[in-house]
Amino acid sequence: MRIIATGKRSGYPGRGTHLIAAWDRIISRNHLTLSCMQPERTRLREMRIPGPEGILVLSLDREDYSALYPHMLRYILGVWSGDEAKALFRTNSYEYSPRVALQAETIADNKFSEWERELKESSSEFHLSHEKPPERHIHGKGADVIVIEGSPRADGNCGVLAEWTVEATRNLGKTVAVIFPHDLDIHSCIGCYQCYNTATCTFGDDMRGIIDSIRTCGVLVVCSPVYTNTVPGTLKILIDRCQAYHAERVLFGGPSGQRGILFAVAGRKGKKNFSCVEHVVNAFMRNLGIVPSGEVLIDGTDEYRDICTVPGLKEQVQDTVKDALVSLDEHPRGGVGVSEKRP
Repeated sequence: MRIIATGKRSGYPGRGTHLIAAWDRIISRNHLTLSCMQPERTRLREMRIPGPEGILVLSLDREDYSALYPHMLRYILGVWSGDEAKALFRTNSYEYSPRVALQAETIADNKFSEWERELKESSSEFHLSHEKPPERHIHGKGADVIVIEGSPRADGNCGVLAEWTVEATRNLGKTVAVIFPHDLDIHSCIGCYQCYNTATCTFGDDMRGIIDSIRTCGVLVVCSPVYTNTVPGTLKILIDRCQAYHAERVLFGGPSGQRGILFAVAGRKGKKNFSCVEHVVNAFMRNLGIVPSGEVLIDGTDEYRDICTVPGLKEQVQDTVKDALVSLDEHPRGGVGVSEKRP
């Protein structure tokens, strides 16, 4: 049995601090690309239409997100009274599969003509038949530490890692919450790309609360067993569905400086058993602007079963959590983004 770990207690004094600093530099180079992206915007059509409450502006804009995805274009159709949006329609070029005879620009252009006709006939009737765009509400500060317990076995070794994390967090006077994906209603991602229209997912399930928790935490901890050389299916579904949060960050910005930790357990011996788990979880964190700041990888558990029997492991796990929290206090994170404005 070996404990393969990175962090302050991995046998190299101070390594945890250096690892955090290195990831800070990597994230800072990529942060402007992933957060608060400023796309090239082009006004395609505009019409000023008089109404009972004054002049309404019907506009169609195109935003170029090719820096994010090749040839991604987003179209925003809006009816505006001053800076207030009375109605919005958004679509993007990635929504439509190659075999579908639909194009985003054509659909947006047709919708512009449809709204123009409706507004000219009766702007009052138009407002009654088109809902006002909902306000984006960003919840206040949540738990300092969010733990995603990726194992469907709450009483297993990943459950122990989650308990140690909770204890270490509370000992520092911080708040913590544990998420069990296996017990929640989380629909799998269908790759529709509609989240890049509104920054929200089309499915109204438990992921909304999970994303709220991730957005407002300071440290995100992922506890995962190794299933067929990667993360369990329910954890992967959660990771994929966080693409909606990635879309939110691209469109409206988001917090910076959050820390991420991976704790993983494998039955077989050898670091190679964790290679896919590391790639998946680190990509997940970077996709959300979270700085991977340490990991503890525990192999060979098929032989001894209970990680509580490993001398010094609890202290190593808890020191990794403490290092991330201390680093967070020394380098406070940024704000949570902005609301959509009139183009």
